[in-house]
Amino acid sequence: MSGRDPRTFITKCSTDDVERLTMRMKNGLSGCTKYRPAQYEKLQAIVDAKRRESNLIGQKVQRSLRAAKVTKEKSILRQHRQVWSSECPRLRKAEEKTENDIQDFLQQIRPSDRSDTAIISIQEYEFFLKSDREAFWRATVEPVHQLRDDLRFRLSEALKQPLSTDESDSERVLQQINFVKEQQADITRKLEDEYRAVEAEMTALCLEEILSGSSNNVLMEDLPEEVLSDMDYPYPELKSSLMEAFHSLSERYRSRVESLRDKLRQTDRFCGWEEDDHLQFTFIVSQYNQNDNNTRTLCMDMLQRVFSERTRQELTDHERKWSWQHFTQSQLRVVTQQWHRDREELLARALVNLQEAKHAHQEALDIHRDRQQQRDICAQLHSKLQQWREQQEKVAKLEAAIASRQQEAEEKRLEMEREREAAIRSQQKQQLMEFYLKQQRKREECVRRDQEKLASLRHEMETQAKRDGERVQFRAEMLQKRQEEREGREAERQKEEEERERRLEALRNQVAVVAEADPDRLMADTEAWRSRHVNANDFELHKPLYSINTYTDSQIVSDPRVRVEQALREAGLHNTVYARQVLLAIPPPKPPRKDTKSVLKL
Repeated sequence: MSGRDPRTFITKCSTDDVERLTMRMKNGLSGCTKYRPAQYEKLQAIVDAKRRESNLIGQKVQRSLRAAKVTKEKSILRQHRQVWSSECPRLRKAEEKTENDIQDFLQQIRPSDRSDTAIISIQEYEFFLKSDREAFWRATVEPVHQLRDDLRFRLSEALKQPLSTDESDSERVLQQINFVKEQQADITRKLEDEYRAVEAEMTALCLEEILSGSSNNVLMEDLPEEVLSDMDYPYPELKSSLMEAFHSLSERYRSRVESLRDKLRQTDRFCGWEEDDHLQFTFIVSQYNQNDNNTRTLCMDMLQRVFSERTRQELTDHERKWSWQHFTQSQLRVVTQQWHRDREELLARALVNLQEAKHAHQEALDIHRDRQQQRDICAQLHSKLQQWREQQEKVAKLEAAIASRQQEAEEKRLEMEREREAAIRSQQKQQLMEFYLKQQRKREECVRRDQEKLASLRHEMETQAKRDGERVQFRAEMLQKRQEEREGREAERQKEEEERERRLEALRNQVAVVAEADPDRLMADTEAWRSRHVNANDFELHKPLYSINTYTDSQIVSDPRVRVEQALREAGLHNTVYARQVLLAIPPPKPPRKDTKSVLKL
């Protein structure tokens, strides 16, 4: 029965079996004596027992399936709770960030003057909203908190006191709880109505598209006002080229924007669903946007739970439509941003070109004006130059006469100066020759003294070398003599050792014990062993069990560092910087050996 249907029969028969079965059907079973009659009651009991066992197994399987389904449901719900627990801090942070941005914006704006009533009205509206929110908190949230605290207090008192039958108090508490629930339900309903009204008003005014930065209503003009206002210059070809550039840019991006808008018009804003269902769908999909393998499964499970009336294919199709719409809107925003960016770049280049054209035209006018002025100035300067040249010729003649007289006087002065310098130079040359002779004599005297010192040093070195050779030879002879004496003593010692060994061997031969074989005596206890065990109680240990290779207590206490450390420890200063410095300054009793010092630099 391993995996096989019990209702199927196994028929494995041969041709002989078929013939035998045919003969029995013809002759009947009455004449056959080797077959016993069937016991139907016993077979029915066996079948009933098998059927009950099969039913029990089926019930166990159903219970296992139900338990597995419950476990799977709990696991999925736990994963949903984990996703929501991770989503709550993000939403809380986003709310706090938005509130902080609004507060910063409201704090930064200031009215320019008394006539700027818009800023003042915004600030007044902010105070009005704050007071309204506080009043709403006092009217709605604080009663719920007070009721919760009261119920907790009543529950703690009821747990402490014995069970009472006072039903009037419990009915009054239930009435109060139901009243608060109805009140909160009314408040929630009113808030939902206000929310729908504000949302409808924003939809009617298209504020959502404006606040969300939608670029569907952007008008792509051909030529900006900055360029049109600066067209008063004498370069018509530049004007036509700028107009053509702006027109081509607008046409290129306008075609792309129109194609994207046509794609967006194919579906409505909520992709064929109701507004509330679509908003709830987008919120759930945005909640499950983590980069996880199981996120897609959890998202689809939550969507099927929320939208139980819709099939999985409808949800998938709606998600695909919403993703395509979101992607098209993103493309439209990107195209608009690209158009703004390219338009700003083209506008900047156009303004620069216009400014350069204006500067070039102004420079041409200035150059023409400067050239005319330079011609007038040149004519005036030419007449003045002629007068100045005549005056310069007169001045040059007078200066030439004065210069010739000054040159004659200067030549006389230079001649006298050269004669005086020649006399001084001859006198200095004589003094220099005398100085050189004196220096030559000093150098010869120094060379002579150095040669004498060198000769005396060489003589001393030769004498010292001779003495060193004699000393080395003497030491070699002494070393040879000591070597020979050592070899003689070693030979005598070996002879004495051989003689001693020979005498010892003779003595050992004389005192050698010749004993007969005695196994009983060999295996018996020795006298020393018997004496040691007989007097075991009187045995005293006269030496330590093992040798100790360490310092004694007197050697340890003799170290001044140990005594100082003990004193610092008793004073409670052994962990301070002062104790460390004092211990570093105290030298050890004996300097450490050189072989214990490490040369490794760690």
